[in-house]
Amino acid sequence: MNKMKITHQLLSTLSTTLMLVMGGQLYAQSLSDISFGTDETFEVVTWNIEWFPKNGTATADSVGRIIESLDVDVLGLQEIDDTTLFRQVVNNVPGYELFIAEGWFGGLAYVYKTSTVNIQSIYKIYESSLFWNPFPRSPLVMELTFMGEDIVVINNHFKCCGNGLLDMGNSSDEEYRRYEASSLLKEYIDTNFASSRVIVLGDLNDILTDNYANNVFKVFLEDPTHYQFADEAIASGAQSGWSYPGWPSHLDHILITDALFADLSNPGAEVATIKVDEFMSGGFSSYDYYISDHRPVGMKIQVSPAAVPSVEGSLSHIEIFPNPTLGQVSIDLTKCLHPTELNITDIHGKSIYTMHCPKGDLIDVNLEGPAGIYLLSLESGKTKSVTRLMKE
Repeated sequence: MNKMKITHQLLSTLSTTLMLVMGGQLYAQSLSDISFGTDETFEVVTWNIEWFPKNGTATADSVGRIIESLDVDVLGLQEIDDTTLFRQVVNNVPGYELFIAEGWFGGLAYVYKTSTVNIQSIYKIYESSLFWNPFPRSPLVMELTFMGEDIVVINNHFKCCGNGLLDMGNSSDEEYRRYEASSLLKEYIDTNFASSRVIVLGDLNDILTDNYANNVFKVFLEDPTHYQFADEAIASGAQSGWSYPGWPSHLDHILITDALFADLSNPGAEVATIKVDEFMSGGFSSYDYYISDHRPVGMKIQVSPAAVPSVEGSLSHIEIFPNPTLGQVSIDLTKCLHPTELNITDIHGKSIYTMHCPKGDLIDVNLEGPAGIYLLSLESGKTKSVTRLMKE
C-alpha cells in the first residue's frame, strides 16, 4: 500500500472522528445494534431519562436511535422536561406514538408501537392533594390490548432519597412515603384489576433487597400469590446489572400480577437491564453525560390467551408460621386432602429443602441459609401454590 493511500485513509478517519466529537455524538456507531423486542413477544420497558434532554440535541438524537433500535411494544418513561422536543423525537421514529399527560404530570409518558398496541384508555390516579405526599407524581395508567389480550400498565416515579430506615410513624419520612405509595397502588389494583394482567413499573427509588422491617415494598412481598417483582433476580444479582450504577443500586422495577406469572415462566421470557452504555464509546461515563444516570429495564413475555386454570380446591387453608422467621418454620398440612410435594428454593432457584408429605401432616423446617427471601412451593393434587418465606 503506497504512502498516499495510507495518508488518505488516516485523514478520512481523523475527519470522521472530529465530526463525531464536534457534533456532540460520542456514542459508537453500534447504537443501532441494541435490540430487545421480537415479533412473537410483548415487551415493556421502564426508563428514567433524567430530565430529557440532558445534553441538548445530542441527547435527542441518541434517544431516538435507542427507541427505534429497542423495537419494543411499550416504554414507560420518567423525567421528560422538554415535551416539545421529545414529541419531535418520537415523531421521527417510524411506527411509534407518544402520550404525555396534560398539566402537571411529573415527566411521565408512554411511547408505544402502533402496529401491536391498541390503547383503550390512559389516565392518572391519586391526583388530588390528599395523595401528594405518597405520590409527588401521579401514577399514569395505560389500559391496552396486545394480540387481543388485555394488559394494564401503571407508570410511576416514587419519592426519592432517605436514610434507608422506614419510619412508620413519620409521614414526612421518604421511605414511609414510598411504602404508602406501594400500599395505595396495591389497594387500587386489588380493587379494580384483581384478575387482570397488570404491570407496575417505574423509577420506584428504592431497592428490593432491604430487610423486612425497612422494605418499602413489603405489602407486595407479603402477597406472593398475587404479586411478583419480575426484576427480583436483577436486584439480588451482581451490581454490574443494576439500573442505577452511580450509587450503585437497582431502583427501576417491574412488578407483575399473578395473571402474568405463567407468561413470565414461558420459554423466551426475559427480564434484563438494558446496558445502552455498552454500545457507546466511553461507556457509562458517556451515557451518563449525554443521556441519563438510569439504565432502562425491560421485560419480554409471550402472552398466552387468558384462561381459567382447572384446579381442585385451594391451598389457601395451609398455614405457614412464623413468616417472617428467624429460621424455624412450621407448615400445617393437616387440612390437605392429598399428599403434598414441598420444595424450598432460594431467590436464584437453588433448591434448599424438598420433601414428600403424606396428607394431614404438620411439618417443621429449619430454613438454613442467610437472611433474605426464599420461595416455598407446595403441590397437592392438581393445585400448586408458591409463597415467599422471609428470613430475618
